[in-house]
Amino acid sequence: METTGLSPLRDRIIELAIVRIDESGVVVDEWVSRFNPDGPVGATHIHGITDADVAAEPRFADVASSIVAALSGLAVVAHNATFDLAFLRHELAAAGWRVPRIASYCTLDASYAYLPDMDRRRLVDCCCAVGVRLDDAHSALGDARAAAALLGAYLSVNGGPDPVLMEVTASARSAAWPSRPAGRPSTAQREPAGAANPVRPLRITPPKPPAPALLQQLTAMSLLEVIDEGAPAGTTAYVELLFDALEDGDITGTEAQALQELVAEFHLSAADTHSAHEAFLLALAHRALDDGRVSHQERRELKTVASLLGVAEAKVKQVLDRADAARDARLGAELLPLPAAWPHGEPLRVGDRVVFTGCDEAQRFRLEQRAQELGVRVAGSVSRLTAVLVTDGAFSGTKAAKAQQLGTRQVHPDTFALLLQHLQPAVSRSATVHDRKQIAPPPDSAASVAPPGPGAAGAAQLASSPAAIRAWASANGFDVGTRGRLPREVSDAFAAAHPGT
Repeated sequence: METTGLSPLRDRIIELAIVRIDESGVVVDEWVSRFNPDGPVGATHIHGITDADVAAEPRFADVASSIVAALSGLAVVAHNATFDLAFLRHELAAAGWRVPRIASYCTLDASYAYLPDMDRRRLVDCCCAVGVRLDDAHSALGDARAAAALLGAYLSVNGGPDPVLMEVTASARSAAWPSRPAGRPSTAQREPAGAANPVRPLRITPPKPPAPALLQQLTAMSLLEVIDEGAPAGTTAYVELLFDALEDGDITGTEAQALQELVAEFHLSAADTHSAHEAFLLALAHRALDDGRVSHQERRELKTVASLLGVAEAKVKQVLDRADAARDARLGAELLPLPAAWPHGEPLRVGDRVVFTGCDEAQRFRLEQRAQELGVRVAGSVSRLTAVLVTDGAFSGTKAAKAQQLGTRQVHPDTFALLLQHLQPAVSRSATVHDRKQIAPPPDSAASVAPPGPGAAGAAQLASSPAAIRAWASANGFDVGTRGRLPREVSDAFAAAHPGT
């Protein structure tokens, strides 16, 4: 669906598409309609729908019976289903329908099982990962077709029925949908979000430059970075919406209100959202630290974001003060190049994430403190972003098991001390470990475990990701933004220039 905004309580559905498929994922039929929302259509630059486009269209209540008939008895599949179903429930209720709990399957939630290594999990990202072409993104029918194809890819990878989908399908069959509305449609127009008390948009920065330099990095910042900073697993869909709300450099009072309403729809606790906000801010703060210093502009941005997200400014100050101290220590150490004969493999770099397990307590404390002083981040759990697990091998717990599973490099505390002594400058976040200067570990060394490299298929997916296409298009004179759909001519030009991807 396409909507006038983010709030299911105040915004409206302006376009809805239903693509029905059979148990094997084959399309059976399609239905699509636009609706007159009795008010502004909202972000035309995203969904492409103007007020004139819907002026003569029916109201949702006029075709609600057709929608109920199409969905009755079937599982509803959507990408970020909680968001879509919240709008559907409110529209049906306003049309006088009392529908049962809608059994749903979310392709976003399922992506964590089928596509565990992704950074961003928008519909376009997931489709790109499985080789599904997303045409007419941000149109209801285009997105519905893409979600159907994504589900088909899941079923193909699964090699059989998905147990979660089977359970949802059984629940849908037993649900008792009404054959007619229980009451008359509400005659009261839902007030557009922010209409009663217009809120002046809050800018993260002054109007020039038009978009904050730090927040421009949100297009490259991964969801995993936020999770690594402590965002609860159940808040991932909420964090994705937070990315979208902040990517343009502005966050309005309307957007903030809509996010709070979604908290209720997602059944998130205050502690969940606070942890997600704090993790988001910390991930953004660490982005600011990548070049070793934080500008006054970046400090203002971080403090404003902290205020908007309800995170104590002291938290920002704590991170930035530590960054300043780390920068001073690094400048004092002068970060000399590696010795000509360096036997310890890949060097440790400023900004790398490290995790400790086991080790002598006193030695571990000294190493953790020194690492943080130098700008190396000490994390509490192992993830794909972990550069090194420091262990003496005396304790084999969950961290060691996770490191073994991910192929994370493991080093002895004594070796880690040497890595700190020869700390090297940070590399760009856009570069992977394979883009760094590779130094082979010494033969028969158990102190270093190199992570596996990407296969050809993974490299092709990375090369043809939406972010890669945008970067190529900008470098080749195409006018593309950081958000929204990629024009067909850009995708076609990229495909012609990169036939192997």
